[in-house]
Order: sequence, then C-alpha cells, then structure tokens
Amino acid sequence: MRRREFIAVLGGVAAWPMVARGQHPTMPVIGYLSAVSEAQVKNQVAGFRRGLSETGFVEGQNVEIVWRWADGNYARLPELAGELVRRPVALILAQAPPAALAAKAATATIPTVFVVGFDPVAAGLVESLSRPGGNATGMTLMSAPLGQKRLELLRELAAKATTIAFLVNPVSPDAVPEIRDVQTAARALGLELRMFNAATLPQIDAAFADMAVAHFDGLLVGTDPFFLQRRQEIVARAAHLKVPAVYPFRDYPESGGLISYGANIANSYRQAGIYAGRMLKGVKPTDLPVMQPNAFELVINLKAAQASGFEIPPTLHARSDEVIE
Repeated sequence: MRRREFIAVLGGVAAWPMVARGQHPTMPVIGYLSAVSEAQVKNQVAGFRRGLSETGFVEGQNVEIVWRWADGNYARLPELAGELVRRPVALILAQAPPAALAAKAATATIPTVFVVGFDPVAAGLVESLSRPGGNATGMTLMSAPLGQKRLELLRELAAKATTIAFLVNPVSPDAVPEIRDVQTAARALGLELRMFNAATLPQIDAAFADMAVAHFDGLLVGTDPFFLQRRQEIVARAAHLKVPAVYPFRDYPESGGLISYGANIANSYRQAGIYAGRMLKGVKPTDLPVMQPNAFELVINLKAAQASGFEIPPTLHARSDEVIE
C-alpha cells in the first residue's frame, strides 16, 4: 500500500501520522538510540517508560519502541541512527551525548528528545535552552560543570589532598568541556590534576594499573556514559587504590562506590518520556524548552566507606540526600 493513513485516535490519544505497513495502520514508533548497553541502563529505561505512561502511551499497547544499542562503541552510532531514520520512526530518543550528536547528524526533521550531560547549545544541538529551534529538545544533566563541587567533596574526604587522579574518556563529546572545567576548578582549589584516559575496557584496566603505581590522594571519575556502563569494574578497581573516589551519578554508590554528586538520571529520563509523549500528541520540539535539573543529589555508601577505612565527615553525612548502609 503506497499511501499514508492517519490514525485519528489510538487508545484515546491523538498520534502522529504513521506509514502503513501491509493492510493495517500501525501504532507510532519511537526509536531508542543508546550509546551504551541495555543491561546497564535499566533504571533510565524504566524512567522513560514511566514518563511515556504519564502521557497515555504504553509500549505494546499504543506505541512501539525499537531499540538500538551501541554497547559503548560510539563508532556504531551513525549506522544505528541511520537505521532508525530509514525505518522510519516517528520520534528518536537519544541516550547520552554521542547518541544525541549521531541523531542530529542523521536527521533534521524527525523529532528528537535527547538526554545529555553537556551544554546542548555549545554542542550545537539547539539554538537556545528556552527556544531550541529545529527538531530536537530534551534534558541536560549539566554534569560536566559540577566538577568543582565533586573536587570540593574530595577535599572534604581527604583534607590534606594535594593531587587528584581524573579518569576521563578522551573520545567522548563531554571530554573537552569537562576537562576544561575540572582543570579550572583544580587550579582554584590549589590541587594538582593527573589525567588518566580510557575509552575501552582494556584501557580502563591499563589506567587503573597506572594509577596503582602513581601517587595521588583522591579519584574523580568523569561523566562519560561508557564509564557508567562499566561502573561495576570501575568501582571494584577504585576500591583497591585505597583513596576516596567521587562519582557523577548515584548508580556508582548503588554499585558499591563511595560517593556521588549529580542529577537523578532516572528522573531525567522520566521527563524525557513525558516530552516524547507530548511530541507524539503533536507538540513541536521547538515549543518545548530544554530542561535542566532543579536539584542535585549527594549519595553516600557507608558500607563502602567502612570497607575502605574512610571516615565520612559528620558535615558531609548531614548534607547527604541518601545514605546506603
């Protein structure tokens, strides 16, 4: 059938026009483009589905989701984004900065919702936060600019710290602004920063092997989604260093890490789901401002602290949003 059929009402919810397949009209299709793997982002996916349901869309009932996972191999993202465009889908959800940039390169017309940690204006994803323009909008976790706060937390955990190790993925779109912000913060705090690069699991192993023979007083882990995907390995290796480590998201202390400070990612994906649902109902991306977190959470894993022999200062404990015991 070479014509378009418009579904006026689908389960009581207005839907975007879809290409008919066979003899039956189809439900709207969302393409979920992720830089990481499914097993490592269950909370984010659950948050996205929850946001969709709040706007009346339930996967398998009145919306279909097709999943494309890069499994940490960012070079695959352009191909995966192209698959979604050619399908075609009604909307793309781009998980993490590499996926958002791949989606932008693949289409200027398909509505796109992104969740990123950097400044989407500086990255060229949108024209401004309040008026995105184009076909994309979404959530920014504002993770990279929080480097100074995380360094301050390390200073509280190790008052005499002078040298900090910084694990960063040099091929990540987050890398340049994050490195710049953390270096500026380190200078302001009088700290020496030692960079350790990793973009693959073997490179993570090599970075921690180098750390084991280096001298430093604390570890800061970068915001790259590949690190989040490999958080169990990173947390386990960091524990052997016997220095305090600060992470960007609560997923790390939930996996045994010491402490994290950053936005609640699952809630951001819930908001992304709400945006996706509104777009499926006809709202244009340009009419939805890019959302920013209105609060950041401090999560402490006391069990990890006790296992490593670290004492959490009472002032830090009192400021925490959640303590894992």
